[in-house]
Amino acid sequence: MENQMIEVQSVTKKFKEYKALDQVSLNFEKGKIHGIIGRNGSGKTVLFKCICGFLKTSEGTILVNGKQIGKEIESPPNAGIIIETPGFLSSYSGYQNLSFLACIRNRIKKEDIYRIMEKVGLDPKSRKHVGKYSMGMRQRLGIAQAIMEDPDLLILDEPMNGLDNQGVDDMRKLFMELKTNGKTILLASHNREDISALCDTVVEIDHGKILNQI
Repeated sequence: MENQMIEVQSVTKKFKEYKALDQVSLNFEKGKIHGIIGRNGSGKTVLFKCICGFLKTSEGTILVNGKQIGKEIESPPNAGIIIETPGFLSSYSGYQNLSFLACIRNRIKKEDIYRIMEKVGLDPKSRKHVGKYSMGMRQRLGIAQAIMEDPDLLILDEPMNGLDNQGVDDMRKLFMELKTNGKTILLASHNREDISALCDTVVEIDHGKILNQI
């Protein structure tokens, strides 16, 4: 369907006999924030890893912009991703880490990295090594990494982890701004307040099955 960014079609993911996902079918429209809520171990992260092409589905198909993950494309193009704890080089500054990553595709310049770091509340000129960052600072840096190349799609697994109240408010404003600019965001959380404050659609998942869709 033309307005669908992601189509998850009867997806099951097994680890030996354990079903982490069990016949999951979902559609995510473009230009909206879609919330996935569930406790730890419910299947949220496995679903995101399958959408990103990090895990191969046992059954079913996943389409991103009409193209099948694992067959027509390996992973969603032009996507910013946070899954689990963002990994960085601990003996380098935040700016250096983002600069190294930006060199892979060479899409953005130094001033773009500065602007994005400031947008998430980090000082790009700070020489502080990431190894000395608080959990909240690392999370802000992970969000900066996800958005710095202006992706159309953001897949964010627990992006508020480690943030204080001010950090949560800042990121909620940022995500709403990104939505206003036409981005599609998938946001997994165990925090119902984050989901209700931000999301246009909400899916509740438990034991790999969809419980509710709003």
